[in-house]
Amino acid sequence: MREKYIEQKLVTAVKAAGGIAPKFISPGLAGMPDRLVLLPGGKMAFVEVKAYGIKPRPLQIKRHETLRRLGFKVYVLDEQRQIGVILNEIQTT
Repeated sequence: MREKYIEQKLVTAVKAAGGIAPKFISPGLAGMPDRLVLLPGGKMAFVEVKAYGIKPRPLQIKRHETLRRLGFKVYVLDEQRQIGVILNEIQTT
């Protein structure tokens, strides 16, 4: 599946859950995740969207590790079927 398609499905699912998933652009810090997922109740996470089977680049992995050390949730999404699982985890933790 193409990355753009999966990303659109993520945005739609987040909206259906009452949240927003703005594109995250960080001009001074390459390798940051693609989307912020912001859900009701102050729940948030970063989501890196990839085409099916594609892994994050080394710089992206480094950024994900930094964000996780800071206490943020970071997910790598490469299949549409993962969206519900990810959103449920964000909402319940």
